[in-house]
Amino acid sequence: MPRPLRVAIGGIHIESSTFSPHLSTADDFEVTREEALLARYAWLSPTQPWAADVEWIPLVHARALPGGAVDAETYAQWAAEIVEKLAAAGPLDGVLLDIHGAMSVVGRSDAEGDLVTAIRSVIGPEPYISAAMDLHGNVSPMLFDACDLLTCYRTAPHVDVWETRERAARNLIEALRRERRPHKALVHVPILLPGEMTSTREEPARGLYARIPEIEGRAGVVDAAIWIGFAWADQPRCQGAVVVTGTDATVTAEAARELGGHFWAARDEFTFAAPTGSMDECLDTALAAVADQAKRPFFISDSGDNPGAGGADDVTFALDRMLARPEIRDGSRRAVFASLVDPQAVALVADQPVGSPVRVSVGGQIDSRPPGPLELDGILEAVADDPDGGRCVSVRVGGLSIFVTSRRMQYRLLASYARLGVRVDEVDVVVVKIGYLEPELFDAAGDWLLALTPGGVDQDLARLPYQNVVRPVFPLDRDFAADLAVVVG
Repeated sequence: MPRPLRVAIGGIHIESSTFSPHLSTADDFEVTREEALLARYAWLSPTQPWAADVEWIPLVHARALPGGAVDAETYAQWAAEIVEKLAAAGPLDGVLLDIHGAMSVVGRSDAEGDLVTAIRSVIGPEPYISAAMDLHGNVSPMLFDACDLLTCYRTAPHVDVWETRERAARNLIEALRRERRPHKALVHVPILLPGEMTSTREEPARGLYARIPEIEGRAGVVDAAIWIGFAWADQPRCQGAVVVTGTDATVTAEAARELGGHFWAARDEFTFAAPTGSMDECLDTALAAVADQAKRPFFISDSGDNPGAGGADDVTFALDRMLARPEIRDGSRRAVFASLVDPQAVALVADQPVGSPVRVSVGGQIDSRPPGPLELDGILEAVADDPDGGRCVSVRVGGLSIFVTSRRMQYRLLASYARLGVRVDEVDVVVVKIGYLEPELFDAAGDWLLALTPGGVDQDLARLPYQNVVRPVFPLDRDFAADLAVVVG
């Protein structure tokens, strides 16, 4: 019978835009510890056979909606807690690192690299570390060197999050049972793309990720992973990456080289997951299209201020353009704007009776770019408590329902609309702060456009003031040959 293994679990999970003025603090995070942390993982409830005879040791896990950079003190406290609990845990065989991979911390250029280095300083070189990551994370040399196994999601939108975490854990346990440290190979691919150009619903990302099962099925390969990388952080580590791990060094390196080559070869094929345009162009198209019932509801992504990628969630540009439309103002067309975060505005109106006239300034408090705060003169339409947005209100101006939240949130679930009395199938136009539509919205949409709006996660990367990303990188640069060198470990 194999000896019991001791494996610790923890991490910090956030995607952070360095171009967003939002500062992520402890208040933005959901934190789990002790048995509540272990209860997150389905393979422990009940324990799967491969996970038996393992003592799983909870550290701390902190997770937040994407935002701006994490303030230094918040990060330092959690990193210190992870290190202290590792030191107190005694001898370990391994660590499962449950992270995003695109966390930015004020004053640091490689937050996950710093975190895993701190972990290594406590546990030493012998225990194995396995990282479960988002495909929009980054694989820095420091992170690659410190980890023995790395894997990431294979779908965008992400429908395999828990499958990925279980794969990372299972790969770790199986490697420990083999008592042989895996071989690993990294290829950095000099591509920097927004996630909205790399949906695995569409080619070429769909075909690129479809190569993984065949490669993973080769003798000598344990895992193959492709990171698109994170476009909205100005850091040297931000670029595409391929990591393959296995039991055969040569096969592993060749597989990484092959996947990296396919990624690079597809660079010119990446396009946005929906037709794009300015906010006004998208509204023109949507308002003309909804005369056809099959086009309703017509969704428009206010993509530059998407809180699901790190946007501040209070840029008022798209709302301003909606309010400028006579057919929306006079109620000829029914529309929804979801949403703006403004806890002060919510507090000012939420205790009034539903149906009351209200006048309130909203938005522009975090990201004050033009037009800044907007004054709404309308009717309090609904008040609700949302598990993501806290207390929320809907203010009706003409035919437009404007959702205002107490906490940053992404209106990706139909239940969140329903809490404020909206069925999207009864609406002409829905403008939502999101990038590619998450599954429920995608299925509900009669049609969809991606508006290239301003904000901290601007989809037009050429408009962003990069200074620290490694150049050349596609598509900021185009006329260069990529160095797809294989780094082995």
